[in-house]
Amino acid sequence: MSLVTLLPFIVLIGAMFLMTRSAKKKQQAAAQMRNDMQPGTGVRTIGGMYATVKELHDDTVLLEVAPGVHAIYAKNAIGAVLDDAEYNRIVHGDGDGDLEVDGHVVPDDASSLTGTTDSDTSDDAKIDLGKKPEADEVKDEAEAEGDAEPKDIESKDGKTNGESDAK
Repeated sequence: MSLVTLLPFIVLIGAMFLMTRSAKKKQQAAAQMRNDMQPGTGVRTIGGMYATVKELHDDTVLLEVAPGVHAIYAKNAIGAVLDDAEYNRIVHGDGDGDLEVDGHVVPDDASSLTGTTDSDTSDDAKIDLGKKPEADEVKDEAEAEGDAEPKDIESKDGKTNGESDAK
């Protein structure tokens, strides 16, 4: 066999090796993060719950979810160990003024997007949902031309709309 025919297989094996190596590095970093946890640190679980570590065991962690509320989680369920400043900012809302925003802040409601306030609106600006006078004029013209009466329409059974079954 020549080197040209073996080249795709060599490239494929090399790509697989690189992918598994990076995945192993991520797993080792996550395991190291979980092993470095100390009681009193703030964590985020893989489900998105924020809690404080109370006790560490071999495979489990006792978390304080709220004051006086404890839950036991597997160490693998810890998604991130947070530093104190980030944990306090997320959980307790401390330091909201320090947050810098790159761009526009979207308001909670659409009132600021309309450009009008409550004092700008008046009863004159309300929409009239009543009948328009043009519709009355069209009806008067139809009556004047003699089109006001319904036309006889023959149905599938041969009767017109004026005939009944009682004949």
